[in-house]
Amino acid sequence: MPQGSQLYARDQALALRAAGAELTFFCYGTGSGREPPGLPLVRVPRALSPRRVRAGPSPGKPLADAALAAMLVRAQPARRFDLAIAHNAEAALVALCARAATGLPVLYVAHTLLGLELSSYAPAGQRAALDRVGRWLDRTLAARADGVLALSAEAAKQLGRDARGPLAVIPPGCNPAPEPAPAEVARTCARFGLEAGRFVFYAGNLDAYQELGDLAEAARWLAPLPVVVATQQAEGAAPSPLRVVRPGGFEEERALGFGAAVAVLPRRIPGGFPIKLLNYMEAGRAIVAHAGVAGALEHDREAWLLAPGATAADLAGAIHALASDPARASRLGRGARAALEARFAWPPLAERTLALCRAVLAGGDRP
Repeated sequence: MPQGSQLYARDQALALRAAGAELTFFCYGTGSGREPPGLPLVRVPRALSPRRVRAGPSPGKPLADAALAAMLVRAQPARRFDLAIAHNAEAALVALCARAATGLPVLYVAHTLLGLELSSYAPAGQRAALDRVGRWLDRTLAARADGVLALSAEAAKQLGRDARGPLAVIPPGCNPAPEPAPAEVARTCARFGLEAGRFVFYAGNLDAYQELGDLAEAARWLAPLPVVVATQQAEGAAPSPLRVVRPGGFEEERALGFGAAVAVLPRRIPGGFPIKLLNYMEAGRAIVAHAGVAGALEHDREAWLLAPGATAADLAGAIHALASDPARASRLGRGARAALEARFAWPPLAERTLALCRAVLAGGDRP
């Protein structure tokens, strides 16, 4: 199953098309998941595409990125694109290279702050150097792009210092689907040896920036309450005593989310907007997250937000407080769902994105 970044790019494209835009999707020739329905795709040949498509650097990506840039340059004379919407740093570099040959304006969709995240993919001895590289990339991409779409206020604050074009904060969206039937939720939970309403839930990858070490330490305080990590990542392991399950697909993972007592987001690095947060909100779960990551939500109304500097013990305390107080957990879950419906529906977010695109094309001030 694709990771959150890929799902966001797909869903944004579909929402923009529904709002009246014409889009062509440029992407690698490898990956997983279904193709976006009704969107023209231009794929890098499989032989030039990276085998590894997880987050972070990999040896196969530069060649695929060069191929993407060449394909965009070749396509521009015939298709006459107005704008390149470039998701994440690699795509922004691709689009900026193509701009040198075509003049095609670039809207950089900044999924994260590289100055904070890039070093999480490296051994400890290399992290200081990668932090510097990440900060340089953040500054350079913001300064070179014709506009910036930030997913959070923290990213806008950091990138806005160097952005030369329009900048706006527009989070990802979610159009809620019908809830799974209670019997389906109970059946899915039972398949993994879980009881609905009696476990803590994390969904996502196992990469270092997710801070699963904090969650594992919290789980030791919470025993015997199970802390479940649902992931589609085939390789890698989560630290003990976290319990890793690998659902058979998104529907099973979604059913587990609806069956959880508390949904948790241990990540500390700000700058992005985790798609799993939207999934938790859709499920109406009580959410525990760091304020720097889930700052779009209101503390004690839509989530339990941990203060800056919170420890694993603080994380465990928040989870325990909600797991032992079903009424409060239910109230926060309802608040999270209401926030999703009020502020994260795709149609108005797509209109805001198109307004940003028009501002980029006009070369005007920030909207």
